[in-house]
Amino acid sequence: MDWLMYLKTFLIGGALCAIAQILIDKTKLTPARILTSYVVAGVILGALGLYGPLADWAGAGATVPLTGFGNVLAEGVKKAVAKDGFLGVFTGGLTAAAAGICAAIFFGIIVALLCKPKAKK
Repeated sequence: MDWLMYLKTFLIGGALCAIAQILIDKTKLTPARILTSYVVAGVILGALGLYGPLADWAGAGATVPLTGFGNVLAEGVKKAVAKDGFLGVFTGGLTAAAAGICAAIFFGIIVALLCKPKAKK
């Protein structure tokens, strides 16, 4: 087992979560705005070529959070633009993230079928 990789994954993933928690606690930003900001930050860092090296170094600690999703969108657009030209701007992100989006929908449906919703009090 590579304990150093586990440590790097935990530190980077934990830091991203801690930053989000601090933003929730100390600002008036809603969780939805923070989540959206994380995706946009991932897109920007991915487009600039800065997120790839972090993801290579930290593994799942950088690829699993929403910043990793943003990076996948940016990388997909880059590849699609290189292959298809301007049309790739519209198709690349969804093509690259299709497996993750489908998995989220599929498992969301499974959980919705297996669990009984309760009203919040």
